[in-house]
Amino acid sequence: MTTRGIRRKKSYLAEIKVAVIGAPCVGKSALTVRFLTKRYIGEYDHQAENRHKYEIMVDGEAVLCEIWDTCPKIEENAEALSLTAGSETVQWADGLLLVYSITDRDSFNFIRKAKEELAGDMPVALVGNKVDMVHLRQVSTDEGEILAKDFECKFFEISAAEHVYQVAEAFLELCREVLTGKRKSKQSFIDKIDRMLSGSRTYNRGKSDSISPKE
Repeated sequence: MTTRGIRRKKSYLAEIKVAVIGAPCVGKSALTVRFLTKRYIGEYDHQAENRHKYEIMVDGEAVLCEIWDTCPKIEENAEALSLTAGSETVQWADGLLLVYSITDRDSFNFIRKAKEELAGDMPVALVGNKVDMVHLRQVSTDEGEILAKDFECKFFEISAAEHVYQVAEAFLELCREVLTGKRKSKQSFIDKIDRMLSGSRTYNRGKSDSISPKE
């Protein structure tokens, strides 16, 4: 696990866990490293999973971001990676970056099948990688946009090899959505506690009045 970039105690920072999902060789590791270090590395061990933990800035707020660069084990004619509510990936992650290669139709179908199994309303972002290889394109931009509309999520067509800002924006947009959801959840919890305490105070006050001695 990479921990470089963490300059403060973990307890002081909001935390986000992002899982990068996609078929082998779509550029998941290249996208992750490009986002965290701004460097591009073209060759990776496609059988290895990695987790990186960095402090990042999201709209001026310091956030401790842990990214799980997943490596699905796909046998010939196997089904897509399961993203059901009980899967390890979904249990761990706050948000999912779903990645396919525009040069690989199978990787696009892999994401479609995986997302169909996803239960709940976990934040996701859809990324079509390798737009620098447009001459080998198998998946059109329109298809990506339609799929993102079906998923009700943001869509990005980018190149880990050539783009820095665009790659960062894809990750940051997902992080923003996760943070927004966490804040809403926290506020809902606080509001629930306030209602409970308010109800308790009202009940105690009424009970006290009912047993007070009459003049």
